[in-house]
Amino acid sequence: MRFRFSRHLLTPRGAVVTIGVLAVVLATVLGPLVLGEAATARDIAERQQGASLAHPFGTDELGRDLFARVVVATRISVVLTLGATGISVVGGVVVGIVAAVLPSVARRAANALIDILLSFPWLLLALFFSVIWGTTATGATLAIGFAGVPVFGRLVSTLASSVAGSDFVHAARMLGSGPLRTATRHVLPNILPPLLVNTAAHASVTLLSFAALSFLGLGVQAPEYDWGRLLNEGARRIYVDPMAAVGPGAAIVVTGVLFALLGQLLSERPGRQAARPVRRRPRAEVRVAAAVPDAAAVVEATGLRVSFRSDDGGLVERVHGVDLRVAPGEVVGIVGESGSGKSVTAMAVAGLLGPDALVESDTLVFRGIDMTRAPNAAERRRLGLEQAMIFQDPLSSLNPALTIGTQLREVSETHARTGRATALRRAVDALNLVRIPDPERRLGQLPHEFSGGMRQRAMIAMGLMGTPRLILADEPTTALDVTVQRQVMRALRDAQRSTGAAILLISHDIALVSGFCDRVLVMRDGRIVEELAAGRLDEASDPYTRGLIACVPDMTTDRAAPLPVVEPDPVLDGSQEVHA
Repeated sequence: MRFRFSRHLLTPRGAVVTIGVLAVVLATVLGPLVLGEAATARDIAERQQGASLAHPFGTDELGRDLFARVVVATRISVVLTLGATGISVVGGVVVGIVAAVLPSVARRAANALIDILLSFPWLLLALFFSVIWGTTATGATLAIGFAGVPVFGRLVSTLASSVAGSDFVHAARMLGSGPLRTATRHVLPNILPPLLVNTAAHASVTLLSFAALSFLGLGVQAPEYDWGRLLNEGARRIYVDPMAAVGPGAAIVVTGVLFALLGQLLSERPGRQAARPVRRRPRAEVRVAAAVPDAAAVVEATGLRVSFRSDDGGLVERVHGVDLRVAPGEVVGIVGESGSGKSVTAMAVAGLLGPDALVESDTLVFRGIDMTRAPNAAERRRLGLEQAMIFQDPLSSLNPALTIGTQLREVSETHARTGRATALRRAVDALNLVRIPDPERRLGQLPHEFSGGMRQRAMIAMGLMGTPRLILADEPTTALDVTVQRQVMRALRDAQRSTGAAILLISHDIALVSGFCDRVLVMRDGRIVEELAAGRLDEASDPYTRGLIACVPDMTTDRAAPLPVVEPDPVLDGSQEVHA
């Protein structure tokens, strides 16, 4: 991931961090070369001198310049700190990711082990490990590094678990992304900002820990020296020459603060990835899929039942014997109240339900593919190209760490095996089709830089990157105002006309469904209670359907009276009535 520093470096904090880090780097690289001789040259006549212009920090008992020794000690102090921090971060990332993706029993065992290690003070663990590996610089590096692994393991496990439950991670897994690719491409980039902040803060603590171990004689040993050893030697003369102790102490504090400030700068918003210039093709050249639909049904399901495992290990059935058929180019709407099973039915049709769901059906076929079993590689490729899923909340369905262009290209590059340039051209064409202005620039933006309606239209454009035969829209206009709803539905209609794809629209708004769909299925408590043509809703016979229609206000509605509501009926005997 590339970060943009230009704007932050212009701030006072950015300038201070830049100058400070540059000074530390120069001291680390050039210090031993420039001041190495002054740091080791002995002058008994000048021994134990106080601070002066010739010796800013004074001299030690052998007459060696303490300022030169502090500068030279920068290399070993910084290198050991970075090495130990690297061990902690890499070990913690491995432990945390593994703990997040393991099965439930193994995950609980791994988290229990991390909790046990975290119950001991961090410095106590470092002291314990230093005894095992010996009182050397290498032993101190390993001790402090491994002592920090549980800290980062808990942090990464917590962050990864929250990200792993997001819709875009589930979608990546359904598209065939393996555990390693999912972790590196979708999970790690989204936990990187807090990980960087904690890494920088941990580097500061690690620097202090190294200084503490060396101060106690458990770290760097003679003839080598770091800031901790120099601080120990200077503390013996602090009342005679305070700078002998203040010098290395100030170096530890300033470097630690720089580490923390650098982490804050790194955790700022990731920079935009500029999209490559793409030549816009004329609209006539845009290739769309399936202008002439096949004669067979796109989706055919009979006796569809979906059950989920409960906490006690049993099964709870949520969809009860649904029959569904969608013809090529047909727009079918499923309408019902929240919890009626609309989304579960659509997800079962698309094969996107997780392992906790049990899908049973006499027939469940998508264009010749049996959706009741795991698809093979060829079928998975077809599903990735021919099915387009538009989720309810695009902000959680789009990967916040990847640009819109990267996410649009993934379908074409993964399933259609197209090159990057071709995929970029198709992405521009898809954004043009859903009426997103300036698509070349928008490809390089992140999801949070889009408005709610534009994110939803980008989701539609993502579905057009393949050769869609079925577009599943799961409440695509939820939480959008009416103007943006119209834009989204217009984009969805344009996509359907351009590709010839069928649409399965899920909504709780019967007015929206009746104005957009060819046929309406009314669903309640996992059952389809009525099926009507969209233009004949006035012929509804089921009380629940009539109740949904009555709940929609029109120009003749009495504004002084409360809107009617559909009363719940746990018996489900078909006698639901509408009450004011």
